[in-house]
Amino acid sequence: IIAASPRRAWPFAALGVAVAVIAAMALPTLPHLRETPPPVPPETRVEIVTPSTGQPVSFALSPDGRQIVFVASGDGPSRLWLRPLATTIAQPLAGTEGAIFPFWSPDSRSIGFFSGTALKRLDVAGGAPQTLATVTNGYGGTWHTDDVILFAPNLTATPLMRVAATGGTATAVTAPGALQGHVAPQFLPDGRFLFFVRGASDDTGIYLGALDGGTPTRLMTSGSGGVYLSSQGVASGASATRGGGPRSAEAFGEGGWLLWLRPGTQTLVAQRLDLATATLVGEPVTLAEDVRSDSGRSAHMAVSVAATGLLAYRSGGGSLRQLTWVDRSGAARGAVGPQDWTLNNPSVSFDGGRVAVSRTLQGNEDIWLFDGLRESRFTFAAESERYPVWSGDGARITFSPTQLAVRSLYQKRSNGAGDAEPVVASDQTTLATSWSKDGRFLLFNSVDPQTNVDMWVVPTTGVRAPSVFLKTPFREGYGMFSPDGRWVAYQSNESGRPEIYVRAFITPSGEASANQAAGQWQVSAGGGIHPVWRHDGKELYYLNPAGEMMAAPIAITGAAVVPGVPVVLFPARVVGGGIDVLQARQYDVAPDGRFLINTVVESAAAPITLIQHWNPEARK
Repeated sequence: IIAASPRRAWPFAALGVAVAVIAAMALPTLPHLRETPPPVPPETRVEIVTPSTGQPVSFALSPDGRQIVFVASGDGPSRLWLRPLATTIAQPLAGTEGAIFPFWSPDSRSIGFFSGTALKRLDVAGGAPQTLATVTNGYGGTWHTDDVILFAPNLTATPLMRVAATGGTATAVTAPGALQGHVAPQFLPDGRFLFFVRGASDDTGIYLGALDGGTPTRLMTSGSGGVYLSSQGVASGASATRGGGPRSAEAFGEGGWLLWLRPGTQTLVAQRLDLATATLVGEPVTLAEDVRSDSGRSAHMAVSVAATGLLAYRSGGGSLRQLTWVDRSGAARGAVGPQDWTLNNPSVSFDGGRVAVSRTLQGNEDIWLFDGLRESRFTFAAESERYPVWSGDGARITFSPTQLAVRSLYQKRSNGAGDAEPVVASDQTTLATSWSKDGRFLLFNSVDPQTNVDMWVVPTTGVRAPSVFLKTPFREGYGMFSPDGRWVAYQSNESGRPEIYVRAFITPSGEASANQAAGQWQVSAGGGIHPVWRHDGKELYYLNPAGEMMAAPIAITGAAVVPGVPVVLFPARVVGGGIDVLQARQYDVAPDGRFLINTVVESAAAPITLIQHWNPEARK
């Protein structure tokens, strides 16, 4: 055996002693290292560009923060598109034409949405959409972990309803008061839910409710709905360490953040929501500027959140619009007024010389008149006013205020003289659709929670007593008088999809039986919305589901209507396309045969901004 040299052995011994000393010094610091919080991740904001859309507020992040679904048109009809955030590709979802206000299941595997008169669900893995419940104008839904869906079946005067995620009987959860609407619900982590109350100024606001039907708590007075953002994923308060381990802020009753638009602005603000006491605490923090909301309805914001704390919002306007004259071939023949993303529901006077349209300026929606190169504001009230319709002699314009506190149809002299006066007072949502050319009668839609959209008529002279023109379990509306006043064209979904029909106009008698027994003739084939007569009554125009302008010859033989074969005239590029997504009619026809189209002139909408690791402390 050969012994190691002492001179060679000492460096190894010294090294061993040094390692032991360093290890001993490090041991006291290990608990400290374990307790040191991780660095605050930086806030990031990125943009997602979508195809053009007439529903810029209709998008939703999946709860797991991995996908986003949005409504867009692209080169086809308006429908849902799905994009995994790990890719740059979005794909349209089959069977979702006409979808609005999508929302996700808690497991991020299914999507709820509204289309026409139905609340539907679609499983992302595949299959056709399933109808869960009937609605009038669905206005927001939310999905609980117990597979309960809470939804607003109408914009006005109906409670929030609950239904199983597999379908079944829907039952009321809230009890709206007179002139109220409960909309835009969102479940919170503890099973309670936020919702928005539209109504008189002393009722509006963001409320916190419960499925047991107890009295809801108003969190704040607001002109917009609220959205709850979990503290998870928020950079300054993602977690708290108590009892030796990290736990979410909600676990301690601290809650997350309530998001809403500052009144009279498009500024998105956030404030701490204490779930234990159902109160807002601290000061509001600005999150983003120029955030979209649902113009004229003041409930839905263009904001969505994931359970992970990921946040999405859309700024600015939707697709830019231009009122454009086109001929029968679709060739442009001039424009009316400025380009503007807020233009809605144009109506041409019977002489073709003037155009009435709703337009939002400085946050308020009013009726405007365009006359050649001149433009002038026609209404001035604080509430939104929409759906202008000219009288046959051009002397008056009927319109609909959209605030819940005002349910009447109004009319005003088209020269601007005098004040607006009510034509119809109703406890239901109404909008005028057509004057008879002789000025004696006015057709209008009325939304009944029991029978959906119905058609009514009111004399415009003498005793203005409204009476039913057509009332069925189906959705019929947008009635248009023929030039001679003998017939009414309208759309109905009695076949399962909107189609165009014609039936005789019978002088109102207070009963619907005469009109219902008069018979009807189907004009469209393959779907159609928003009919308009040619000014000699020999043709009907309408939009097919692809958004193409259609023309169907109309012949009258005695007491019968003989529709001809519809033909395609041109692709319209009209706002909303050929799917009825609550946009009402977005075109009209002049006496000389020109079409006035509310045209989409931009191919892309404002992008959706994603915020990760939002840092409210930095914003302060």
